[in-house]
Amino acid sequence: MAILRIYETPEPVLREISTPVEKVDDELRQLISDMFETMYDAPGIGLAAVQVGVPKRLLVMDLQEPENPDDPESKPVREPRVFINPEVLQASTSKVPYTEGCLSVPDQYAEVMRPDRIRARWLDENGDSHEEELEGLLAVCLQHEMDHLEGVLFIDHLSKLKRDMVLKRLAKTRRERGLRAA
Repeated sequence: MAILRIYETPEPVLREISTPVEKVDDELRQLISDMFETMYDAPGIGLAAVQVGVPKRLLVMDLQEPENPDDPESKPVREPRVFINPEVLQASTSKVPYTEGCLSVPDQYAEVMRPDRIRARWLDENGDSHEEELEGLLAVCLQHEMDHLEGVLFIDHLSKLKRDMVLKRLAKTRRERGLRAA
């Protein structure tokens, strides 16, 4: 297992449209394992392969929700999920706001409107097909990660004014950390 580089905006790879995964094999499973290790290390709850420089239709997620939501000391429960060649078959017409962040736009958050219920189909790490209705954070996170497969970042859903504000804050954070500005 290895921790991979997470590409950050404005890296051109993030704007590439990912190609379908042709076969589920040991090489792909190794990439999946590395992606989980990278996501947990970051830390994050979702990661698309294109974010680590591999423009394939693959993403991993783990919401890591607390074992007991009423106890602030409760440890998160890991429920890793793999989505290969995911597709949204149906989405609710009602949209709800979610505050989103992204490992490719580090330490920046903004409210994005998305359907809170979707019906999706995908393959898992064994090549088995799944079709399920997803809602809440799981549905939102899947849509966010699937956007990456189309070269879309969450900031692209914002007004120009809000997007510019997020990018200015990101540039300021990078300057403060001594990194190159976007």
